[in-house]
Amino acid sequence: MNTRIFNIKVSEILAFLGWFFVLSVIYHATIWFNTPEESRSSARLFSIIDWFDNAGLQYVIMFVVASVIWTVVFKICKHWKLWQRLLLHIVGLPLFVLCSWKLFYIICEAIGFRHLGGSGQIWDIYIPMLIYLIQFSLLHAYEYYVMNQRKLQYEIELKNTALKSELSAIKAQLNPHFLYNVFNTINASVPKEMEDTREMIAELSDLFRYQLKASREDLVTLEEELNFVKKYLKLEQRRFEDRLQIDIDVADELLSRKIPPMLLQPLVENSVKHGISPLVQGGKITISIHEKNDKLIFEINDTGVGVQNKERILNLGVGLSNTQKRLQKMYNSSLQFSDNLPSGLKVYFEL
Repeated sequence: MNTRIFNIKVSEILAFLGWFFVLSVIYHATIWFNTPEESRSSARLFSIIDWFDNAGLQYVIMFVVASVIWTVVFKICKHWKLWQRLLLHIVGLPLFVLCSWKLFYIICEAIGFRHLGGSGQIWDIYIPMLIYLIQFSLLHAYEYYVMNQRKLQYEIELKNTALKSELSAIKAQLNPHFLYNVFNTINASVPKEMEDTREMIAELSDLFRYQLKASREDLVTLEEELNFVKKYLKLEQRRFEDRLQIDIDVADELLSRKIPPMLLQPLVENSVKHGISPLVQGGKITISIHEKNDKLIFEINDTGVGVQNKERILNLGVGLSNTQKRLQKMYNSSLQFSDNLPSGLKVYFEL
């Protein structure tokens, strides 16, 4: 059941409600069985009114208060660290006990219901406290279980992706070698008068050579990666002519930094293919890389058509989704997308 109310699953609400209903029934049955037989004539085990009088009202109050605490701890503050969220129970536990004890007594006295008196009131402190500790211990344990299952599933997906990538690299190793040699042969056969064509073939050959290197090495220098991107964009400029403008802003002292190969090209290709290409007037792609707090900050901006639904942007191609997985696996980082004013898309990530 995926229906949600205030971003909370209906199934979760029903499960939480069912927990308190079962507890109230058990409490009501305990009171009834421990009542002397001569006093049972006016009390019925399966009476909704007697259930509400004995336990229902108190457990309705518990449900409401626990729901508020649950929402705060597990929904509103779910991004907090675990120890910070556990500290919330220092306030939650006394609040839960006071409401199920004092607030319950105040309502009972106002509407004429019964409640424990004298030393018996200790049970209206002890039982809510025990319920609180048990239920939130179970909720934290369940949350840990769900997060652990997601982590295991994510690791399985990463392993499968890595295996597929390795198989693809093995299958593709012959093609770059073959194509690289073919390009050199074609380049040698092109007349010297067609210098532009010879240059384009040489640049395309260099792209395949870099792809072959990328399949064998885990890290390359930022300079090597940028040279590859520049050659790719230069070939695209031959196709787009004046419709494609390029601006690269990178400090010289960063060029020796190591990064994973083929990290920028899928992002730049996405900007060209989905951002600039649909526009008749074309547009501009800006690549900016700078250092902040010992981290490399990457920004790829384009002045293209932009993307309305950024939640599904990773579905635009395999290159983007693979880049996202590589960043998560290697650097615990991720691609961030936003609008590039006045038009286009901005992609941001850090290493």
